Amino acid sequence: MASAMTTRQGALHGVRVLDLTRFYSGPFATLMLAGFGAEVIRIDTPEQGDPAMTGPPFLGKDGVALDRKHDSDLGLAYLKRCRDKKSITLNMRTAEGMELFHALLRKSDILVENLRPGAAERLGVDYEANRQVNPSIVHCALTGYGSTGADRRLKAYDLMIQAAAGLMSITGAPDGGPSKAGTALADGITGAFAVSGILAALTEQRISGRGQFVDVAMADCLLSLVLDEPLDCYPQMGMAPRQGNRIMRFSPFNTYATRDGAIALGAATNEDWLALLGVMDRLDLAADAKFMNTGWRVANNAVIDAVVTEWTLGRTTAEAIEALNRGDVAASPIRGIDDILAWEHLGARDMLQTVEHPTEPLEQRVIGAGFPIKMGRTHKGYTAPAPTLGQNNQEIYGGLLGLSGERIDDLKSRRII
Repeated sequence: MASAMTTRQGALHGVRVLDLTRFYSGPFATLMLAGFGAEVIRIDTPEQGDPAMTGPPFLGKDGVALDRKHDSDLGLAYLKRCRDKKSITLNMRTAEGMELFHALLRKSDILVENLRPGAAERLGVDYEANRQVNPSIVHCALTGYGSTGADRRLKAYDLMIQAAAGLMSITGAPDGGPSKAGTALADGITGAFAVSGILAALTEQRISGRGQFVDVAMADCLLSLVLDEPLDCYPQMGMAPRQGNRIMRFSPFNTYATRDGAIALGAATNEDWLALLGVMDRLDLAADAKFMNTGWRVANNAVIDAVVTEWTLGRTTAEAIEALNRGDVAASPIRGIDDILAWEHLGARDMLQTVEHPTEPLEQRVIGAGFPIKMGRTHKGYTAPAPTLGQNNQEIYGGLLGLSGERIDDLKSRRII
């Protein structure tokens, strides 16, 4: 482990990212890039930053609240999603503002935006315009439905994409209605997918010297997960589209009631099933050929679930999990947020980080997720709080672009920055 902390700069140290994103999908992509060590520069208007900055719930010196109690209170979502980023203000609807933007673009490797298709062209920050200024720029656009296709201009948030890409149709109980996932899954998945596309383009850029356009659609990303399931084949197999907590390829694979709660457990192979039978003291079923046939178990899942439930109901959650872990059967308690915060494993992985405020000391401890990818030699993660609006104007305009103090003051006075 001696080499594990060789550097805290990160694998993307020296890579500069211009961040024109808002809300979740785009900011999550640039948050990941920042966690890898890239210099991420948010570009906001002088009047207003990301809507998440001024949207509830807020976090400030009085704690968390749905109403803004102090001018320094900032949106909790913004504080989580914009850690380790820099912030400058710039009015890109002016000629001088675009000159400054182009100066920044020439000094950058990556640009990420999640504007609706057409909006980037109207602002003059689309890929075709940007590559005229910097041919090596990697330009990633995250949109609801992509930059091509008949529906490309439709407005979309996470809920609409979960509906459009089919996730809602397969989420929920078989006899219930469609439901969204409990978190903004389409946004988060799209941000993560975007990072893989950006890094692939950056790698190729280092070889060819040329940038390219990375087109990432929320609907495409979510659909690529949804269609891992053979949904088009469900009718001929007599499967309901919504399988609840099951996975239709395996049985047992579900949640099961215990004396004091419920657990999740599953057997993905016959070896898993044999191990579970051993834990449940039901190896007698192994002598019955049909019980050792995965297809039969899937088709007769109610029978299998009844066998498992009979065993789990005779035990507390802790007793069942202890026995299953000892028998090497995949199982987990169903953790709520209090259980998650008390889970020592996550603490050891640095996945439960205190959210910081850029200007105010906080009495209330609020948790955000740590950086989920651990690098053996170049790990960085999140090391700084989200910035205030325009916090890095002097550093970027004065340091990176070399503008004088007088020029910066003049630009501020005319609301260019």
